[in-house]
Amino acid sequence: MAADRASMAQLVRDLVTPLHPLFSPGRARLRLGVNAAHYDDAAAELEAFARPLWGLAPLGEGMDLWREGLATGTDPAHPEYWGDIADVDQRLVETAALGFALALAPDQLWDGLSGIERDRVVTWLSQALARPGVDNNWQFFPVLVALGLRRVGVPVDEQPLRARLDRLESFALGRGWYSDGPTAQRDYYVPFAMHYYGLIYAGLSDDARAERFRSRAGEFALDFRHWFAADGAAVPFGRSMTYRYAQAAFWGALAFAGVDALPWGETKGYLLRHLRWWQDRAVADRDGVLTIGYAYPQPLLAEQYNAPGSPYWAMKAFLPLALPETHPFWTTPETPAALPDGVVHQPEAGTAVIRSDEGRHVVVLSTAQHNMWARGGAAKYAKFAYSTVFGFSVPAGNHGLDQGAYDNTLALSDDGRHWRCCEVPESLGDLHLRWSPWDDVEIETWLIPRAPDHLRVHRIVSGRSLFTAEAAFAVSRDTETGRDTGDGYAWASSAQGLSRIEDVTDAGWPTGVRRGGEVVQPHPGTNVLVPRTILPTLRGEHEAGEFWLVSRVTGSPGR
Repeated sequence: MAADRASMAQLVRDLVTPLHPLFSPGRARLRLGVNAAHYDDAAAELEAFARPLWGLAPLGEGMDLWREGLATGTDPAHPEYWGDIADVDQRLVETAALGFALALAPDQLWDGLSGIERDRVVTWLSQALARPGVDNNWQFFPVLVALGLRRVGVPVDEQPLRARLDRLESFALGRGWYSDGPTAQRDYYVPFAMHYYGLIYAGLSDDARAERFRSRAGEFALDFRHWFAADGAAVPFGRSMTYRYAQAAFWGALAFAGVDALPWGETKGYLLRHLRWWQDRAVADRDGVLTIGYAYPQPLLAEQYNAPGSPYWAMKAFLPLALPETHPFWTTPETPAALPDGVVHQPEAGTAVIRSDEGRHVVVLSTAQHNMWARGGAAKYAKFAYSTVFGFSVPAGNHGLDQGAYDNTLALSDDGRHWRCCEVPESLGDLHLRWSPWDDVEIETWLIPRAPDHLRVHRIVSGRSLFTAEAAFAVSRDTETGRDTGDGYAWASSAQGLSRIEDVTDAGWPTGVRRGGEVVQPHPGTNVLVPRTILPTLRGEHEAGEFWLVSRVTGSPGR
C-alpha cells in the first residue's frame, strides 16, 4: 500500500468508492450518518460531498457524480441547494475544496456544465469572496475559490484577496512556524492548513508571495520531520485528529509547490510511510466509510465541528497525484529519515521533541498551548507529553481517575473524587509554565527532556489540602505483560511498550515527597491509539502550603 504513485491512486479510489451508493438523488449531498456537529445537516452533507475532492482533483478522474452535484447544489430552485453562505459558515470551509478542484481539474468539474449551470456555480462560489470568515486559516478559503474561478476564466477582485493574504502572512512566527490566527495553537493546522494552502497557492502562482510561502515551508520542514517516527507514525496532538492522513499532507504539498528543502526520497518517505502506518488501523466502518476517531472509531475524541463527512479531510494527503510520473518525487526511491535520537527544541511552538529507540519512539513535550473551545481541549493541548507509541487520552468525566484518564499530566483534587489538571498554561520560558487549577493554588512546572526519558518538576503553593495523581503513558490493557507498584514508583508493560513513573528524591532537587504507586484502569475509549488502557500513576496527599514534586517518566516501545 502507498509504495508508489499507482498504489496511492488506488488508495484514493478505495476511499471514494464506498461513498457512491450514499449520494442523494441530485448528487449534491452525501448522507453518511447522523450529524451531531454544531452546523446544520445541509452544511454537513455538503462537507461530505466536497472533501473527497481533495483527493479526486489531483487524481483527475472519477468526478462525474461530483459534477452533477455541483450543478444541483448551487441551484437555488433545487431541493438539494446547499444554501447561501453566511459570514461564518461551514459552507465557507467547503468552498475551498470546490475552488481547489476547479483549479486542478476543470475538465472534470467545469467543462461538462451548461452555460446556466456555470453561471450558478460562479454566483454561489463568489459569495465566499465577500464573507469575513474566521481570523485564522479560514482566510485562505476565498483565495482557493479565486484560484478556481480564475482557472475557468472568471475575473475576481484582487485587492480583497491581497488583504487576506497579508493577514495570513502576519501569523508567521519565524523559522517557518505560523500561529493559526491570533491564538496559542501551534498544532497540525500549521502543516495541513496554513502551509498546505500556501503551498497550493505557490504551486499555482508565480509571484513574490509564492516564494515566501515556499521559503517558510522549507524552513518548517526541518522541524516538522521530527514529529514522525521511523515507522511513519505522527505524534497525536491537538484537535482534529480525525483527519488522520492529513497529518502528513504537508509533505505532498512540498512536492506540489516544488520545494526541495529535503532530498526528494526523504520527503516522499515521510508521506508514504505515514500512509502505510494507517493500513492496519480500524479507520473505516464495515462499508468502508471513514469514521470519527483516530486509530479506531472513538466518539469521545470528536470535536463539536465533526460531522460524518469530516474525516475526509484525510484526502489532503494525496496532492502529489497532481504531479506527473516523471516528477522527482515519484522517480526518486523512498529513503528513511536520517534523524539521530536526541532532543530538538522548537520554541515557536513551546515544545521539545524527544526521539529515542532509533526513531521508533517520538515524544513531544508541550508547555505553551491551550484550546478551551474545542471539546477535550485541555487533554488535546495541555498535557505534558504526547507520544507516537502511546498516544494521549481524552476524559470520559472528572469523577475519579478512571473517568479522567489523566495520562501525562498532574491531576489535583480537594475531595479525592473530582479532579482538575492543567487547562490554560502560562508559558514562562523554554518548557517552563505556570497554571492555577483553583484561585488559591498556583503551580510552576518545568519539563526537562533527557532522551529517552524526561523529568517533571512541580512547585505547588496551595491554600488548601490536596490530593495529587501524576501519571506516565497509558499502555494497552488487552496485551498487558506486567505491572508493579511500590513506594515512589509504578510501571506497566504490554506488547505496546513499557511505561514507568518514579519519584525523584535526589538531594539536588528541593523535594522529599514520596508518593505511592498505583496502576489506574481508565474508562474504555479514552486513548486515541488503543480502546482499553492501564495507567501507571503516583498518588499523594498534601497539607496546605508549599511543596515540590519531581518525577522521572519513561516510555519505551515494545520489541
